[in-house]
Amino acid sequence: MARSLAKGLLANGWERDNLLISDFDPAARQRLEQVLEVETTESNIEIAERADILVLAVKPQVLKSVAEEIAQVVQKKQPLVISIAAGVRSANIQDWLGDNVALVRAMPNTPALVGAGATGLYASPGVSSNQRDAAETVLRAAGVVVWVADESLMDVVTALSGSGPAYFLLVMEALETAAIAQGLDAETARLLTLETAFGAAKMALEDGEAPARLRERVTSPGGTTEQAVKSLETNNIRAAFEQALVAATERSRELAELLGKS
Repeated sequence: MARSLAKGLLANGWERDNLLISDFDPAARQRLEQVLEVETTESNIEIAERADILVLAVKPQVLKSVAEEIAQVVQKKQPLVISIAAGVRSANIQDWLGDNVALVRAMPNTPALVGAGATGLYASPGVSSNQRDAAETVLRAAGVVVWVADESLMDVVTALSGSGPAYFLLVMEALETAAIAQGLDAETARLLTLETAFGAAKMALEDGEAPARLRERVTSPGGTTEQAVKSLETNNIRAAFEQALVAATERSRELAELLGKS
């Protein structure tokens, strides 16, 4: 994810001299230097000493140790801190970094890897408007961003957009399998599935109408689409997705509790 953000920032005009990436793995640093042509270091403390915007792009399980390692420097320099560690609440990060840190939590999703991400952002009370703009600029390099005013809604963001790509991929997988069962060859079934999914998303983004309205427009009375939609509704597709989001949201809250205690 850090590489995706760096790649997006460079594509948006950021100077390479303004980026510094740390990684404990020498091979990973070498790849970053070759692919992105940016400076790297093995020292988290060095980054904390030099950065005005500090992005914590680490696994949630190691965030506590990383935060405590750089806490003294962060307290002295007071950078904007952006955490993209999934599920770790701002109160816990503040405990590990120390008080009065300008902190933004971000929940990007995997399509950020191809510049098509959707990221939810939450700003702690100490974040200024300029810092909010800076955080938005950084995360917008990987796709669209939205702000939530209540941190508890980050669990819903995690369930919707964070986990959401898997839901759509599951639907695509099911459609592809069903088409093959009806006689299409695998290559044709996959291409039609992928292009249909892409086209539906693109139409929804560019048209601006609610999905329900767009669905009605492509559903002719008595036609094939109407029969398919009736079948999906009969099989409680809405309830299935609602239950899926509830389950993911609850699991996000459970993980936040566990990570806060680690």
